[in-house]
Amino acid sequence: MSSGSSDSQSPIDPVKLSPLQQLLHTLPQSGSVEWIGLRPARRAPVTSVNSVAISTESGLEGDHYHGTRGKARQVTLIQAEHLAAVGSMLGRDAIDPALVRRNIVVRGINLLALKGRTIRLGEVVLQVTGICAPCSLMEELLGPGGYNAMRGHGGITARVVTDGLLKVGDEVAVVPSQELVEEDQAD
Repeated sequence: MSSGSSDSQSPIDPVKLSPLQQLLHTLPQSGSVEWIGLRPARRAPVTSVNSVAISTESGLEGDHYHGTRGKARQVTLIQAEHLAAVGSMLGRDAIDPALVRRNIVVRGINLLALKGRTIRLGEVVLQVTGICAPCSLMEELLGPGGYNAMRGHGGITARVVTDGLLKVGDEVAVVPSQELVEEDQAD
């Protein structure tokens, strides 16, 4: 079920990195997939699932973004830790992940530190493409202040690099890549 493998990529040579680049590329933590949600249609309630097939051709099977080959927003991810922070800002417990309408909730790894990085979630490989900013729907779903509570906590977007089956409990980790040196030099 693979459309390519990132395992053959060489790790970054730390000697070629500046001290700041070394700090930015030091991410030994791994996380785990805590929740998976599918949005069957625009504005429709999110359905929680224990596993989902993900492909480069069409993203998450059963999601309304299904069929968006190569698009930067095939998959959306958010940190479980941010759901607790948003809940705290709104004066309540952690937010139900279905309310924020992201596909995948992860725990234990800083998603915002993954800009431009390639990550593996179980069998699936994703390329992080950007920040997933909140939309005005957050005000409706989370109540007054919901939009502003989500600012800076909306998660990330990604495109699918390698097909696979994603399951709750799968490990989330950075895939080493020599290409990161070139990306950081361009920043």
